[in-house]
Amino acid sequence: MISRLRRYMFMCCLSILLFCLVGCLARPAYADGGAPQLAYVAGSAQGISVIDIAQRRVVRTIPLAGHPSAVLLSPDGQTLYGAQPGLGRVAAINAKTGKVVCAASLAGQPSLLALSLDATVLYAAGQGSTRVSALNPTTCALERTFETHEPVYGLAVAASTAVNATPSTPNQIWATGSAQITVFDATGQLLGAVPVAGGPQNISIPGGFTAYVTTRQHTLLAVDLETRKVIRTLLSGGEFGRMDFDETTGEVYVPDEQRDRLDVLTPVTINTAVMPREPARILPVSGSPQAVAITNDGQLGFVALSNGQVVMLDLPGRAVITTLTVGGTPHFIITGLYPPTTSTPARPRQPVLSSSPLPIFPIVISVLAGGLLLVTLWLLWGFSRRGSGGQLSKRQRL
Repeated sequence: MISRLRRYMFMCCLSILLFCLVGCLARPAYADGGAPQLAYVAGSAQGISVIDIAQRRVVRTIPLAGHPSAVLLSPDGQTLYGAQPGLGRVAAINAKTGKVVCAASLAGQPSLLALSLDATVLYAAGQGSTRVSALNPTTCALERTFETHEPVYGLAVAASTAVNATPSTPNQIWATGSAQITVFDATGQLLGAVPVAGGPQNISIPGGFTAYVTTRQHTLLAVDLETRKVIRTLLSGGEFGRMDFDETTGEVYVPDEQRDRLDVLTPVTINTAVMPREPARILPVSGSPQAVAITNDGQLGFVALSNGQVVMLDLPGRAVITTLTVGGTPHFIITGLYPPTTSTPARPRQPVLSSSPLPIFPIVISVLAGGLLLVTLWLLWGFSRRGSGGQLSKRQRL
């Protein structure tokens, strides 16, 4: 009777132990706001479509009027920023509920957005105005404006390239116009201008010292951030859309709307001794790509097509994972950080180490699992010893 009871207790403890270990080892699923497995597509049929990356499907739509042309995501994944040129405003939206938190009415049909590197300032601009507006991302209050004297076609933020620059040094704002790129510091001081033949348009600035700029004459240029001079022409003959870059490699992904493909560029600087042949490789897609977003680990790419579809790519495998239909004419896409940050990062799209306390639940589970393991081993030892003792008694009786 005692032996059977011990056997039952052993099996029960072993089952609980396995359950606890599975709970400890299983990866948590983050689905709150934009972190970490959600992508947001602006310009879909009903506003902003939300894609669950793990499920590979559109899970919901955030209704947003005014033909949203661009979206950004706060580093913690809780707030979306949407440009609404049709309404002449920029809105901050709760990413979980889809409710507008605050909004700012701006002149010039704002269609471009950029976040400062510490995520404390939201910049907005559009082709209908010659000003870049600096907003408080929490309250949407207008803090200052920068005068470019040209309609704005592209907007990006870069770290200071000064020799004595520190993390607290003001960022630089790069705004493309009709004939040049105008550069400001965060206080509004004009730092200089970069004349660009053919008229600059979209601009992307990865970490480093090079800006990548498309033109209305179907070229893509590399511009040195420090000297503010064009390094060289990297691509020509295409209709290039909104770019993104791989945080891990520095590679730049350029949508070619005319040739239905992504051109992948090797990063270059003004000091590159031998300029690589560009593009380094080509990824064909089944439609005209308008914009691309690369997850910060460089594993996945999302391409917005003009036919109302979004292509999900396995970048290391250079293969299409799936194609999703969002409707409308999607023209911008953004993905959240992985993992989401809980504190202000040095760069909006790069992961940082969090200083938040350890979660209590996994610790409790670990302690329980360890205690159950000890109890199980004790029962197993007692059961084995009792069995050995019984066999020894039989041999002694024989």
